[in-house]
Amino acid sequence: MGRATRDRALLLTGMMGAGKSSAGRALAARLGWEFIDTDERVERRAGLSISELFQSEGEAHFRRFEREVLCELPDRRAVVALGGGAVVSDQNRRILRAKGVLVWLDARPETLAERVAEDGERPLLAGAVGAARVERLRSLQAERAGAYARADVRVETDGKSPAEVCQAVLRALGWECAA
Repeated sequence: MGRATRDRALLLTGMMGAGKSSAGRALAARLGWEFIDTDERVERRAGLSISELFQSEGEAHFRRFEREVLCELPDRRAVVALGGGAVVSDQNRRILRAKGVLVWLDARPETLAERVAEDGERPLLAGAVGAARVERLRSLQAERAGAYARADVRVETDGKSPAEVCQAVLRALGWECAA
C-alpha cells in the first residue's frame, strides 16, 4: 500500500475519543501536511457548535453539512479527522474512497468513555454518564463496526499517546520512514 498511496489524503475514522484529532495533528506535523478536522469545518459552515446544531436542527441537518464538507476535502497530502459517523453512509464512503486512504482508529468503549468523560459537547452521549456512557459507546461502536471495518487499515489506540498512534499508523501504512 505504501508507495501507491503516499500522496493521498489520510482520512482518520473511528469513534469519538479514539484519537482522530490528537493523532491527526501529530501525523500532519510529522508528514508536514495540512490538518483538517471535519467537525470544525461543519461548525464554521453552520455557525453553530455540533451540539447546538444537533439540538436546533437535528442529526439529519448535521449530516447534510458534513457531506458538503467531505465533498470539499483535498485528495492529496492532508490528514483529515472525520466525524465518528461520517463513514456510516454509503455515499460518504464513496466520496472518501475518492479522496484517500481510510484509517480506522479503534479503542475499547471503556477507553473512549474515559477520553470523552469531561466533554459535555457530545450530542450522541447527552445524558449518559458512568456505566451508561460506556454502554452507549459500546452500542454506537457496534452499530458502526461494519462501516469502520471497510477502512484500509485499523490501528488500536488503547493505552497509546498521540505520538504512539502516529507511529502505529505510519507503520500500518508501511510509511515508517515518512516525514
